Amino acid sequence: MGGLVGLVIGDRIPARIQTIVVQVIGLVTLGLGLSDVLKTHNMVFPLVGMVLGGIVGELLDIERRLEGIGEIIRRRFAGKQEPGRFVNGFVTATLLFCIGPLTILGAMQDASGETPQLYITKGTLDGFMNVVFGAIYGVGAVFSALSIFVVQGSLTLGGSALDNLLNDRMRIELFSAGGFAVMAIGLNLLEIKKIRLGSLLPGLVITPVLVWLFAVPTGVIG
Repeated sequence: MGGLVGLVIGDRIPARIQTIVVQVIGLVTLGLGLSDVLKTHNMVFPLVGMVLGGIVGELLDIERRLEGIGEIIRRRFAGKQEPGRFVNGFVTATLLFCIGPLTILGAMQDASGETPQLYITKGTLDGFMNVVFGAIYGVGAVFSALSIFVVQGSLTLGGSALDNLLNDRMRIELFSAGGFAVMAIGLNLLEIKKIRLGSLLPGLVITPVLVWLFAVPTGVIG
């Protein structure tokens, strides 16, 4: 809905306002990511996890594959829009909305049968953000809703099983690693440095595995 609103009113939002709103979102995203990074009990776990994850992501060429998915959708539904603009909108919005502790914690809360307050809050924030993305990137941002449906839907269906696989220490380090990915999104939004976000995704799997393998069971390591 936010993306559709952005499409409708996009031409009426001055470019300088679009720019400052995206910059504010970028700054807030950096802050959210940093707050999660600083919760780690031992920076070695998210550091090594994200380094190994980045290597795996590059070897698997995940970023290009995500862009390929965006390009396929663009050709099917938005053939007249510039390829780069559509794909950038799809990938940027998808990763911003699908990466982060709220996505995983919200899935666990939703799967438990409780009122999914985390998802309600996250959806509200994402909707406002996608108004701007819809105005800047066009239809590509709107189609990020498909990614959210698949990712958050799958996590909700498997939320109970996922929660049972993680102990408290694994959650902390997983969210810390996710904080690095969220900060990378902020840097991209601020156009400080282009980071291949898709390549960071394996780190979110590798980090809790490292904790499982090497952390002291009592959680006193670090």
